Amino acid sequence: MKYRNLTDQEIAQLEQQMCTCDEWSNVFVASDFDTKTIYNTHFTGVIQIASQSKRIKLFGGIKRRAGIYNSTLHNCSIGENCYINYVKNHISNYNIGNNVIINNVQIIATEGKSKFGNGQPVDVLDESGGRSIMIFDRLSAQLAYIMTLYRYRPKLIEKLEQMIELYAQKNAYQRGFIGDYSVITNSGSIKNARLGEYLTIDGARSIENGTIISNEKAPVFLGNNVILKNFIIQSGSSVVEGVILDKCFVGQGCELGKNYSAENSLFFANCQGFHGEACSIFAGPYTVTHHKSTLLIAGMFSFLNAGSGSNQSNHMYKLGPIHQGIVERGSKTTSDSYLLWPAKVGPFTLVMGRHYKNSDTSDMPFSYLIEREDKSWLAPAVNLRSVGTIRDAMKWPKRDKRTDPDKKDLINFNLLSPFTIQKMVNGINILENLRNVSGGNSNEFIYNNTSITRNSLERGVAMYNTGINKFLGNSIITRLHQFEMKDENDFRNRLMPDSEKGVGDWVDISGMIAPKMEVDKILDEIENGQIEDIPTIKDHFKALHQAYYDYEWNWTSNLLQWRLKKPLQDITIPDIIGVVEQWKKSVVELDKMLYNDAKKEFQLSSMTGFGSDGDLEIQRADFEMVRGKFESNSLVEEIKSHIKRKSELGDRMIEELKILLDT
Repeated sequence: MKYRNLTDQEIAQLEQQMCTCDEWSNVFVASDFDTKTIYNTHFTGVIQIASQSKRIKLFGGIKRRAGIYNSTLHNCSIGENCYINYVKNHISNYNIGNNVIINNVQIIATEGKSKFGNGQPVDVLDESGGRSIMIFDRLSAQLAYIMTLYRYRPKLIEKLEQMIELYAQKNAYQRGFIGDYSVITNSGSIKNARLGEYLTIDGARSIENGTIISNEKAPVFLGNNVILKNFIIQSGSSVVEGVILDKCFVGQGCELGKNYSAENSLFFANCQGFHGEACSIFAGPYTVTHHKSTLLIAGMFSFLNAGSGSNQSNHMYKLGPIHQGIVERGSKTTSDSYLLWPAKVGPFTLVMGRHYKNSDTSDMPFSYLIEREDKSWLAPAVNLRSVGTIRDAMKWPKRDKRTDPDKKDLINFNLLSPFTIQKMVNGINILENLRNVSGGNSNEFIYNNTSITRNSLERGVAMYNTGINKFLGNSIITRLHQFEMKDENDFRNRLMPDSEKGVGDWVDISGMIAPKMEVDKILDEIENGQIEDIPTIKDHFKALHQAYYDYEWNWTSNLLQWRLKKPLQDITIPDIIGVVEQWKKSVVELDKMLYNDAKKEFQLSSMTGFGSDGDLEIQRADFEMVRGKFESNSLVEEIKSHIKRKSELGDRMIEELKILLDT
């Protein structure tokens, strides 16, 4: 847009309208400038004002003409059709986009050259700073995970920090920025902030040194009494109702509200934080805490549901708050639960009660960790039969609130994967070794500061085998159905891995499940300079994420050999028919367990408090009106349908294999 100087007549008219300026020659306006669009405003420094020709609609339906009223501006550029009114102090050193509303604010200013929160150190996990990482507005859960937990690779960390610092320097400016169609109303102090498009700030108290990535498809909302300092907020998130954040990163689609407070913490995709507080936590995707009495501290979580009163300790009162804990994906903590760090909790574990010993149950997924008589009791694998676990796995994809096409965090929602199945294999080996070492007369087994009863041990081995059978059958059927097999040679070729990629251990990189060997290759390329920037790192991780199913079979082929105790070249069609039959049996068994678990929610004891002014029939009727009938429950119907579908699928696969056997 071309700008011009004010005419003498325009200057005179503005002065009549109570406008003042240190040097009118430094004020530049659009060619169609109308003096009626500026009233009671003071200008200093260099000012650019674009065309202000439209009427602006405010909340409640009131319309005002675009322009600048009752304000002070210093070194500012104002886009087209903005409404700026009642800036009590001033707007200083800001580029303001088109169609922006700024109404009733205290101050908006940038001083000096600011990085706007990019490069800000955050002391995640270790309050003493031993795992401090640098946040920036393109940070992903995967990159943050590497920077947090791979400190034993100092050259890697140095390279990553150099990339982030270079990015921060390139995005450091003397002026702040407010994007197109943003609305800032009834707010206090905004200093050194870079604010994206379509952003709404209504009633925020203080915003300092940060960046908010907002756009039309994924706008950000900041609400009443919010205090933000040294922060990054990514697209599609909501931070409202008195939230206080200091040295924090908030990823895409997050919701923080109801006076939640956090410091030195990271929140990635679809996290929710209400009422409680966080200190030095790594909240991976879908970490949820809704309760006022809940403290999450010095822990790494993902897909977590934290119950009321959940708490952890990272301080031994010796060398300071240096201890940390990891609660792997899909776990839950019940009301009034407690964990003493350091500790590690395996995937999909229910933590109940207070645990005062440093346990490690990472190779015991889908377990219950329960306190009884001041001891930590472990019940391996029982969460496999919990309908709540299946409900969680089904709801997470449906609750993805990210509407930005550019999704930063890579998320794999699979309940059974090489990551969890390899832990089940480890769990079986551990449990069987405990049984063999302790002898036949022992009724209690000690494992990593937890106790396991004999019944729990035996059940754990059986349940893990069932889970492995289910995963193995799923993979084999998927693999064989993808290719038309004409003879036994085709069958045998389909069992062979496509490559060596995927063999060995798999890891959960904060939501992304991948072979550790392939992750290490990316990290090696960063260390040796083959990967030199953040976008290329993102592309490599994305390609690895998208290749999940290609690599899964390469890993599963080894699992198949372990299960059948023979090499791939010796596996026969009858062997695979046996695997599919075992799969069918395991699927039906698990689904029946889920069915019976769901049925508990519809027993008479669950109806307590329903129909309180009537007899048993009224109680049942009231319960059914609120909760519905058991057989018509959507999850129950899905379980029954799943049994039918999988049974039919298994029968078809077995029939196809038998036909192939006869050719």
